[in-house]
Amino acid sequence: MDISGTKLSYPESAGDHFDRAKEVQAFDDSKAGVKGLIDARVVKVPTIFIRPQDELFEDLKSPPVEMQVPIIDLGNIGERYSRERVVNEVRCASEEWGFFQVVNHGIPLNVLEEMIDGIRMFHEKDPECCAVLHSHVRRASTIEYIKHVTYLGHTLFELLSEALGLALDHLATLECAIGPTFVCHYYPACPEPELTLGTGKHSDPAFITVLLQDQLGGLQIMHKNRWVNVKPIPGGLVVNIGDLLQIISNDKFKSVDHRVLANRVGQRISVANFFKGVFVPPKVYGPIKELISEENPAVYRDFTVSDYIGSFLSKPFDKPGLDYFKK
Repeated sequence: MDISGTKLSYPESAGDHFDRAKEVQAFDDSKAGVKGLIDARVVKVPTIFIRPQDELFEDLKSPPVEMQVPIIDLGNIGERYSRERVVNEVRCASEEWGFFQVVNHGIPLNVLEEMIDGIRMFHEKDPECCAVLHSHVRRASTIEYIKHVTYLGHTLFELLSEALGLALDHLATLECAIGPTFVCHYYPACPEPELTLGTGKHSDPAFITVLLQDQLGGLQIMHKNRWVNVKPIPGGLVVNIGDLLQIISNDKFKSVDHRVLANRVGQRISVANFFKGVFVPPKVYGPIKELISEENPAVYRDFTVSDYIGSFLSKPFDKPGLDYFKK
């Protein structure tokens, strides 16, 4: 795919004649993606990707703080005392951070590495080959990874159920773990990372997300109104609470904003696994009745997942979506 004929504005040439909608359409029509810009050896970030001045200033004024996102060891959760410890750690992390990393989760290291390598191989093939959706690059490795992460998702929902004071199968009974969606990300190196982001600020339209990331880093989460780096752990996976779990837990567990920084060092690769529940319209979710009382009334109304996704897609990407479902 060639973008040599695509006309994009750059900071020094945009001036008063910059038409964002037109340039976004031109970029989309090229079908080359951001990697196409890098392959074309651009040395400046096109104007459509440059963040507003107030956001850039805010980052300069408030650099990320050095804090450690909770790390939870899932080893030996079949033993009573180990499980009690893990459930308590999951509860604290979900209430206070909305994010944690898990180690000893049962997925072999070679499965994780082969998944990352497969994404890299796919994106670094000839662009015309990437356009063929039935590419066979590491298909067996992908299927193996999906199998393992789906199983891990069920384990996490059991721990989260217990952390809410419910029976371990409660969230599974609500079908929260059904139909995970897998999204693979490839972030090329950026010539001016200080001007843009890999992925902008957002929260996830899911019950939970399980993220596999390479060792390059770049993920940041919002904690106590400051950005915190989520440093990669070899063999570790990142877990975060999504908007849907915040709703049904009646704000007990927190879905927090996060983003991915751009970088000039190399390619960042990640795989996000979104557990979104059932899309069929008759399936209704809402605050779990066992968590509601006179002292703790329901904060949100009932909804379907398709209702939520429709609301999520209709709002700006960086704007919160939970208020729409509050009573």
